[in-house]
Amino acid sequence: MIQLKDLEKIYRTEEIETIALNKLSIDVKDGEFVAIMGPSGCGKSTLLNIIGLLDDADAGSFLFNGEEVIKYKERKRADLRKNNIGFVFQSFNLIDELTVYENVELPLLYLKVPSVERKKMVENVLEKVQIMHRRNHFPQQLSGGQQQRCAVARAVVNNPKLILADEPTGNLDSKNGNEVMELLTNLNETGTTIIMVTHSEHDAKYAHRVIRMLDGQVLIENI
Repeated sequence: MIQLKDLEKIYRTEEIETIALNKLSIDVKDGEFVAIMGPSGCGKSTLLNIIGLLDDADAGSFLFNGEEVIKYKERKRADLRKNNIGFVFQSFNLIDELTVYENVELPLLYLKVPSVERKKMVENVLEKVQIMHRRNHFPQQLSGGQQQRCAVARAVVNNPKLILADEPTGNLDSKNGNEVMELLTNLNETGTTIIMVTHSEHDAKYAHRVIRMLDGQVLIENI
């Protein structure tokens, strides 16, 4: 699904040049669950942003399902993102003024899914993540674990091929964290590819493969 070859990303200011990715090469197969680990500043989040088409690489090749996307214009990148990628963030990124149902429905509105089909899709995914009973609550009325369940539901409501998770349990206690990891594992077992950035050795054990990064490069891979 994902083939990255010799990827480079450099951040420049007037006084300093920081190499975030240094000729990095990674392949992720369809249906894999991959964890990316490494110290802060090693390039993990930069890599995730590039895979999610939220940021550009300066050089190298990025194939998504066999198609080179590194030179895509923003409109085409946005279309690919909306139709293929779901995002789960550490900070949940829910909209406080919208209910659980409305937060999860939002990606389908952007995709112009008809209302009857939209209702069915939202209710199905709320049942799947076991948060249907909170459908009319607002994010601030939920526990951290429930907020992350809502965020996961929003990420997968349109059945994306790929989920990108950035420290998905970082703001959760161990019980809620384990529940979210089990939820991601269940989604992976039904065919969703997952790439997760984490500092947690415990969370990394849920993955099929762990890629450890240092200074913008792959240091080692463990299966």
